[in-house]
Amino acid sequence: MTFLTLPQVGRRIPVAEGQSILLAALEAGVPYPHGCRSGRCGSCKSHLVSGDVEIGKHSPFALTDEEKAEGLVLACRSVPTGDVTVEWLDDAYVAKPSAAQDAEVLSVQAMTHDIVALHLRLADRVAFRFAAGQYLSLTIPGAPSRNYSMANRPDEELIELHVRAVPGGQTSTRIHGELKAGDTVRIEGPTGAAYLREAHPGPIVAIAGGSGLAPVKSIIETALHGGSDVPIHLYFGVRAERDLYLVDHFRDLERRFANLTFVPVLSQDDAAGWRQGFVTDALAADHATLAGAKAYVAGPPIMVDAAWAALSARGVLASDIHADVFFTPQAEAGKET
Repeated sequence: MTFLTLPQVGRRIPVAEGQSILLAALEAGVPYPHGCRSGRCGSCKSHLVSGDVEIGKHSPFALTDEEKAEGLVLACRSVPTGDVTVEWLDDAYVAKPSAAQDAEVLSVQAMTHDIVALHLRLADRVAFRFAAGQYLSLTIPGAPSRNYSMANRPDEELIELHVRAVPGGQTSTRIHGELKAGDTVRIEGPTGAAYLREAHPGPIVAIAGGSGLAPVKSIIETALHGGSDVPIHLYFGVRAERDLYLVDHFRDLERRFANLTFVPVLSQDDAAGWRQGFVTDALAADHATLAGAKAYVAGPPIMVDAAWAALSARGVLASDIHADVFFTPQAEAGKET
């Protein structure tokens, strides 16, 4: 039997053959910091204190060759070949078990042709403490649980989720077609390591794709309302004009907070009045350097990979890029949004 030792929580747990460090930890009830579970976001980057692992396919931005040479691994892609001792890197991450509770649906509001905003009143809001940028697991009757990011600030009473209707998605289909005010749902959480680092003194760069705007909204609004006066750049990429939402909301925030810049970008639509092309190209065109910035990225895998490349090329350290990768239901354990 192979064992995994986690000094930060004082646990020694068994690892099944072929099982990753992250999966073994989660199955043992350890709230190990993680995000995409696919080797793309770097949220589970860890120090291999002792032992050896086989590292599976991953993004070169999530774990560089230099970092591997220094003894770093991605817990989600690392399978122990013998007993190992591992420590995650994020000292700010507080390991705590998630909690489940009921919530009442107050509204299901259409935001675009395929995104709705859910507003939930929790049975025990005080017990649900999260950091801006984290997500929860939502369960509705007759459908599998799915992860959705909080779009509201942590100090707000109601929980706001943005749910995109994914073709073939059992949960999103029910949410869009059947869920209504007064219904009861079950939530569990919070979790997620791509949360706002409020102590960072440098600029903030946020890149959102589609419903990836949800965690970015929480991060941006928390920073602004918390008194942050650093430059904050928000880039919002969608395919077409009909996919844009909350534009007026962020334009209003721009008027109220002089340090915020909001840039919507359309990748497949030449509608007048909007930036055209890929959102990461717009970022690259606007900034020759972003050294010293903290970056928060949320959206589909291809956008997250492109964002890592653009940010890294402009001097943003890998340790300062926090990514939340949104998958379709076909991707194991991914977000349906």
